[in-house]
Amino acid sequence: MKKLYLASVLLAMGSAQAAPQTVVDCGRLLDVKSGTWREKVSIVIENGSVKSVGPMAGGAGHVDLSGYSCLPGFIDAHVHLSHETRPRVAALHDEISANPADSAYRSVKYAERTLLAGFTTVRDVGGEDGLNVSLKRAIAEGDVPGPRMFTAGTIISTLGGHGDPTNDYSHRLSRALGQPGPADGVISGPDEARQSVRARYKEGADLIKVTATGGVLSEETSGENAQFTEDELRAVVATAKDYGFRVAAHAHGAEGIKRALRAGVTSIEHGTYIDDEAIELFKKTGAWYVPTISAGRYVADKAKLPGYYSPLVQPKAAAIGPLIQATAGRAYKAGVKIAFGTDAGVFPHGENAKEFAYLVEAGLTPIDAIRAGTVNAAALLNQSGRLGTVEPGYAADIVAVSGDPLRDIAQLQHVKFVMKEGVVYKKP
Repeated sequence: MKKLYLASVLLAMGSAQAAPQTVVDCGRLLDVKSGTWREKVSIVIENGSVKSVGPMAGGAGHVDLSGYSCLPGFIDAHVHLSHETRPRVAALHDEISANPADSAYRSVKYAERTLLAGFTTVRDVGGEDGLNVSLKRAIAEGDVPGPRMFTAGTIISTLGGHGDPTNDYSHRLSRALGQPGPADGVISGPDEARQSVRARYKEGADLIKVTATGGVLSEETSGENAQFTEDELRAVVATAKDYGFRVAAHAHGAEGIKRALRAGVTSIEHGTYIDDEAIELFKKTGAWYVPTISAGRYVADKAKLPGYYSPLVQPKAAAIGPLIQATAGRAYKAGVKIAFGTDAGVFPHGENAKEFAYLVEAGLTPIDAIRAGTVNAAALLNQSGRLGTVEPGYAADIVAVSGDPLRDIAQLQHVKFVMKEGVVYKKP
């Protein structure tokens, strides 16, 4: 609550606009590309971008981080800012009683919490009622504090698949509401797949998200069965390319993963049952893997609590959740490109940085875990010339911690300072 209040005070004081020039003095700055520290540096910032990085000059009015370790702002490439996990009864109550405006107000605090945890950029991979698109605009316009957002808008799924909002409705309710279609993100066949991509363009999305397999938290029996034909996936990817979209594919099961990779998706999310053939396809196509270990661990733990999930969801959470971390380690050792993503919303927003430690536990080196959440995630977003590192010409996104995260990766869970585009949102 104190942190949320601090950010609100800073905004009220006018800090939502970057000063013409700011100088940040860092005790050391991590060069994420080389994996080395630069000692005692000053970062000169103009109009929200880094102008220069050089030896520490010191001076009145500088932001003094001389006792801290500075890094680029973190990037989480898999979040859902329009909602957050709740036990089954509470979630069902929301489904019946909550209005989109209720979710919209909640999303504001989720966004601020994420920013104050050091995540200056996120890729929001799906929400309902246009909330994530509207939140993106509100943040960009300075109306609310939050990370820079790239959003998929409405998820694209198949009829009855993971993402069909009418799954498990009664026959009477389904008849009353009618069958969802391409505009709702639910398709059957390549023609409707193309229509749904165009509907995402119309609603203001930045990328496309498809659910290539079953999922854990949806009300359907399988968490891993392939749910798109390869023709449908190819129609999505080809149409997305026409509109300048990249495509993220939620996929747990091996067959769905391989169909999505062969179709040309940009990234696979979760990837629980990646097999050797899939690993070769990753390397052949250059697709990214976004593991979301945090979500896997969280749902596995909650599956042990009676009644937290429905009878359909509980066994899937118990079976699939614990496997993702080992899969991430195997993929990394095989040379698959890994970008940082957590699936925040499946677990509480603001706890995103735990993923760094989980990646290290899986076998990544600390610097490669940090790269996953900076330069790699920036590349996934097609933002390599703007985000992911602190150097001239890049957005002035800077975080600071007390210790050395290359020696203790858990330091990243205790961010002391946050700047986004030259605006300070959190101070030591």
